[in-house]
Amino acid sequence: DLSGHVLVFPQETNDSYVLVKATPEQPLQNFSVCLRSYTDLTRPYSLFSYATKAQDSDIALIKPRPGEYQVYVGGKSVSFPVPEETPMESQHVCATWESSTGIVGFWVNGKARPRKGTQKGYTVSNEAVIVLGQMQDSRTGSFDASQSFTGEMCDVYMWDSGLSSRDVTSAMYNSPLKTPIFGWRNFPYETEGEVYLKP
Repeated sequence: DLSGHVLVFPQETNDSYVLVKATPEQPLQNFSVCLRSYTDLTRPYSLFSYATKAQDSDIALIKPRPGEYQVYVGGKSVSFPVPEETPMESQHVCATWESSTGIVGFWVNGKARPRKGTQKGYTVSNEAVIVLGQMQDSRTGSFDASQSFTGEMCDVYMWDSGLSSRDVTSAMYNSPLKTPIFGWRNFPYETEGEVYLKP
């Protein structure tokens, strides 16, 4: 149980990341990802990268610039403008997607943004490599330091279903209502390079 702990990514590198050692049992028709990050980066960086054999951005959560997040599904992205962070504050985000409509939902600090859509009818493979803090340009590889995350990350969850606003709020407080594929209270991971777990 990693509650009360954060993963610290202390510097820009192309070889430091967290490998999540869990994947969905079945291909995904729906998914949700939540995490909290704390950084002063203003350049683009990758928070969550889910790469499959066919598609290196089958699921990804990217911050291309301050005030914007991008959610990738099957290699296609939708952008969500968000309020500029107050310096010295962490930001909790959740993204959901459903194949039947292609609708992508996005929440920042528990507040829903207007929904968007992409990849209606798509299926996300479950044969994936999941990495935090780097963008995979191939499965667990081809990392670019200029896309790496530096800062702190915690409260990482993934589900094979959608979330309601109530589910998002419960995830923010590390007490999810739905059982995740993996989550911060039972987080199967390995660190590579310089990433540290700290209280």
